[in-house]
Amino acid sequence: MFRLSGVVQHYNWGGSSFIPSLIGFQNIEGKPCAEYWMGAHSKAPSIVVKGNNASITLDKWIEEAPSLILGEKVYQQFGSLPYLLKVLDVKDMLSIQVHPSKTAAKLGFEAEESAGVPIEAPHRNYKDKNHKPELMFALSEFWLLHGFKSIQKIKNSIANNVELFSLQPYLENGGFKAVYEYVMQLPQSEVNCILKPLIDRILPLYEQGQLTKDQEAFWAARAYKTFCTPNWYDRGLFSIYLFNIVHLNPGEAIFQGQGMLHAYLEGQNIELMANSDNVLRGGLTNKHIDVEELLKHVVFDETLPRVLSTHKDVQSGETVYETPAEDFELRSLALELGDQANVISYTVEIWIIIKGLVELEGLTGSNHLNKGQCFLTAANERITIRAKEPSLLFKATVPYSQPVNK
Repeated sequence: MFRLSGVVQHYNWGGSSFIPSLIGFQNIEGKPCAEYWMGAHSKAPSIVVKGNNASITLDKWIEEAPSLILGEKVYQQFGSLPYLLKVLDVKDMLSIQVHPSKTAAKLGFEAEESAGVPIEAPHRNYKDKNHKPELMFALSEFWLLHGFKSIQKIKNSIANNVELFSLQPYLENGGFKAVYEYVMQLPQSEVNCILKPLIDRILPLYEQGQLTKDQEAFWAARAYKTFCTPNWYDRGLFSIYLFNIVHLNPGEAIFQGQGMLHAYLEGQNIELMANSDNVLRGGLTNKHIDVEELLKHVVFDETLPRVLSTHKDVQSGETVYETPAEDFELRSLALELGDQANVISYTVEIWIIIKGLVELEGLTGSNHLNKGQCFLTAANERITIRAKEPSLLFKATVPYSQPVNK
């Protein structure tokens, strides 16, 4: 059992106070603090604090004895830590994006490597060889775009917005694929002609506070103010009228698999995903958009938003969030003052304390950790967690048994 120090990512869309307040540092410069990474990704590996001022990056620590630290089963299946745990603070809307399958990511990465595209090049599509299914748990009220809504709901959105009537024939004749390809491949001049009158109509309503967050117009107007100029309209605005707008309450979680178009809109969350940074963007961004590559990976099916089911691990008392992922599993542990939990690690497991103060006891000794602090355990390690005040912890691990089929 060791303390773990994650890495803050200062992306422009992040807030300036939530993550600093959580992990306990003063953001004197007011930098955007968008994500807090806890994992072994080569872009930003966490630091394992081994004591006596000794430390090592998590990826290097695992490399010292991978089968012992990961556990033989996880080592044989993945070869390295298969997940990445994050905390996000979404102040401004994130880009619309989709994640590739593992096979597609490997092929795409190798093709760009062979072509000599630098890994940090702005037009690079694949940062690694892995897929990126992801789970998100809402720490606050959270809003997101989450896959295509039903054909009938899209028809209703078009019918209620005269500016979008040109989308109707594509939807009628070719469904999700035709209408999405149409808006993504339109010349920019035509995008501007369609979206300008829409924004001219809804922007005053937004600025006068007459729109609510469950309305497409609210997010379209906000996206305009965030990403567009009077002479250039981001085609991602169309997607707001094609996708589900999902509102999660604190404590609810949702899963996004390969090929599902999505975008985070507002709120704070815990995110757990396969160990990857592969993102193909579809709008609401100033970054590179490769439409041809994006369309190869989109799954053109209706998505029915579904809050994740949970079950209780009767041995540890942890709540398990059920997904079909093989790479990761999120668990939470809620303890009242004086409660105790005894936990045996399945593999390298990363914990973050979201609330409270706990005493940890294991083979390497005992520690008191409080809100925002992280620790990890190696495979087959036993620890006892005692609550010194009401506490809430989250743990990233690999499924102990077969993942849920959904």
